[in-house]
Amino acid sequence: MSQLVLQHLADLEVQLKHAQLWQAEPIDEQALASVQPFCCDTLRFEQWLQFVFIPKIKAMIETGVPLPTNIAIAPMCDVAFSQHPDQQTLFKCLSEIDTLISHGA
Repeated sequence: MSQLVLQHLADLEVQLKHAQLWQAEPIDEQALASVQPFCCDTLRFEQWLQFVFIPKIKAMIETGVPLPTNIAIAPMCDVAFSQHPDQQTLFKCLSEIDTLISHGA
């Protein structure tokens, strides 16, 4: 399953780049220290995906730490990307990741 999750994370990265939501320059470390859900007070959702979610899930897989058993990131996509032309594609990608991690299938 971990290889499938990694593939979906790679697909998410491709989709974010295609949607021009991937940031070339690194994020300020202080912005990453937020305790708010999705670092909503310091990052845009796409920044959170790029600099927090994707690296954290990859690190968990690489170190053998169990993945969360219940995640729901796709609904945030509806809010954050409601006006973005690639919203449906991003939502589908995140939905698949939610299902894969939450159900371990």
